[in-house]
Amino acid sequence: MNYTVVGKSVTPVDAKEKALGTAEYVSDMRLPGMLYGKILRSPYAHARILEIDTSEAERIPGVKAVITFKDTPQIPFGTQSGGPDDWYIFAKDKVRFVGDEVAAVAAVDEETAEKALRHICVKYEELPCVLTPDQSTEEGAPHLYDERPDNVTFTYKVERGDVEKAFSEADVVIQDVFYTSQVYQAYLETMAAVAKWDANGRVTMWLPIQVPMKSRMVYAKALGVSAGKVHIIKPFMGGGFGAKFECAAHLICAELARKAGRPVKIVNSRTEDFMAGNPRVPMKIEVKIGAKKDGTLLGKQVKILSANGARTVYGPPITSTACYRVDSLYKFTNVKAEGILVYTNTVPTGCFRGFGNTQMVTALEIMMDRIAEALQMDPAELRLKNSVPNGYLSCHGWKINTCGLPECLSKAVEMSGWKDKYGMHPSDGSKSKGIGLACCNHVSGNRPFFKPFDGSSSLIRIGEEGQVTLIHPECDMGQGQNTAFAQIAAEVLGVPYESIVVKHVDTDIAALGLGSFATRGTTVGGQGVIAAAKDARSKILESASELSKIKEDELDINSGVIYEKGSGREVMTFAEAARNYVFTHGGMPVTGNGYWIPDTVVPDENKYGNVSPVYPFAAHIAEVEVDLETGLVDVVDYWAVHDVGRVINPVLLEGQVHGGVSTGIGWALTEDMLYDKKGNLLNPGFLDYRIPGPKDVPRIHTDFVETDDPSGPLGAKGIGEPAINPVAAAILNAIYDAIGVRFNSLPVTPERILEAISRK
Repeated sequence: MNYTVVGKSVTPVDAKEKALGTAEYVSDMRLPGMLYGKILRSPYAHARILEIDTSEAERIPGVKAVITFKDTPQIPFGTQSGGPDDWYIFAKDKVRFVGDEVAAVAAVDEETAEKALRHICVKYEELPCVLTPDQSTEEGAPHLYDERPDNVTFTYKVERGDVEKAFSEADVVIQDVFYTSQVYQAYLETMAAVAKWDANGRVTMWLPIQVPMKSRMVYAKALGVSAGKVHIIKPFMGGGFGAKFECAAHLICAELARKAGRPVKIVNSRTEDFMAGNPRVPMKIEVKIGAKKDGTLLGKQVKILSANGARTVYGPPITSTACYRVDSLYKFTNVKAEGILVYTNTVPTGCFRGFGNTQMVTALEIMMDRIAEALQMDPAELRLKNSVPNGYLSCHGWKINTCGLPECLSKAVEMSGWKDKYGMHPSDGSKSKGIGLACCNHVSGNRPFFKPFDGSSSLIRIGEEGQVTLIHPECDMGQGQNTAFAQIAAEVLGVPYESIVVKHVDTDIAALGLGSFATRGTTVGGQGVIAAAKDARSKILESASELSKIKEDELDINSGVIYEKGSGREVMTFAEAARNYVFTHGGMPVTGNGYWIPDTVVPDENKYGNVSPVYPFAAHIAEVEVDLETGLVDVVDYWAVHDVGRVINPVLLEGQVHGGVSTGIGWALTEDMLYDKKGNLLNPGFLDYRIPGPKDVPRIHTDFVETDDPSGPLGAKGIGEPAINPVAAAILNAIYDAIGVRFNSLPVTPERILEAISRK
């Protein structure tokens, strides 16, 4: 297709506001009479609350509200339909992690609120704690909830084919255990909220949140009101990477505002965000894989033990995702998986870019290299041999219309000079180089995540001057989704990109949408934009036909001009047709409404069913240099090739890949949330929790494979999560190529490198 807007690197729709500093985030908001909220958090990982005395705090001048559990509706709730409902707005009778919410204050300024926190007296009875999944499952371990004496929150099992038979027929069987760390999403904007109640008992909440519509339902239950009484507006958002789903601070802000009768704002400090955010779910992954001599994969078995933290955020679907999503990366037919999620006295864990697939891809792709080594095969050839083809139906019922993995692999191998570098490990005595490969698959939508419906919808409004406003329910959290939507709308309408205005999500105005997760934004949301744009376009052409007396099917629109198809003669402008429509419809603007329902299903009781409309793939190659004297690993070059279906905006795609690779480097080499024996987080800030800086990020070379998927908007697939999924495995495989030592746990720090070299 010869597109005029799609495929171009246009200026993002919000670039000027961000560059000029006029973009308003929640932390920038000021409402008349607004108070400032602060949260009192538990100093213990596990303790019984004996008494809370707020009387002194309440007497401090400027304090307008002090609340604890007794001041809330006291309704148990959870993030997912079907439970577990193990959340309360405040700790009820016990605290279960350092940072657990105990009380909160609203005052005329932050200093007064902080002073009031110091005057709240809480008496605790400290209890034994469990900090790791292995500790949690030990016999006689302290339990966090009386109704869960074994600390098990969730279990998941799936099996296809005959794994034992596959292993018996295999020429090589490899098994190992992997440990992935708990890591913080490190977004720029911390968790924040502004809340205001009106005279009719309706609350408006301004939140940086990825799921505005879904969270409205969860928050309504917690606040003891109907969903119609909760109004959420998502303004500009400073990143999320999966963390910004439901958050206790949002509800505490709403309860403070209800009691004070005035608007309240809460903004987490960075330390609070580390202590009480929702970092990545750490996992212990046992993997066993069998293959034939020719490299054909026969069977895979995994057992996963995941840390839920002190309450359930999204640990269950993350654990289940880790169990089965990678089974559609290669032609697996015999698979068996078990996932166990357990409570620990640590910060509750949740979504982080990759959603469990990242953890499992890391383990699988290291295992693929081990199989290749055992069979004396090139790792790239092993992956090419087992890649799923176009039109493949996976063992779990996934309909993979298009798979560009072979093309991604071929391009990455050629770009990186893989064949000349792999296995060479050049060394000058003090430093050694290596190169490593990893692939991934992912989804662009996840049907089981929200069972009531799947799909998307949007509204387009065209005024009398031809100005186009797009109103959608999805979530741009800084990744450029609104820009992609504007490009898609402009392409379908036939108008200049600059004429599109995209509104922030407002649950009172936008349709019911699912938000940003499962790399679904551009793919699923984009289809809703197309549906609305087509509806609006038909009305514009109808209006033009009335004015010109030319049949609608003989007219077309391009660059804001309506012309006759046969002759190419310009008939009128888009704006003139819009004006005619408005004036002949009593002032009613042109409105385009549309929705799209994908060919996905909620998996059945056997976990079988197509969960996503399209499936993206990627191949990454990392080149590292290991300092044999200091143990420092320097990623010197990186190649990332992605099957994106259709390129909507090249620069935004490249930015997504660069961000994903940078985050993956941190996860692989430096990042880990460390606790002492009492459950105190030892590195709750960027001084001690080290994310990659400019000197840690290598040259990143990107390329894209366009497979033009029939279920994607104009053929497109998602990019967000695949950009990080293979990174850690590619780096760890490169480290092995450099120094001949395998690492099965993250992060691979200089200390661990030196220890391994010393042992070797």
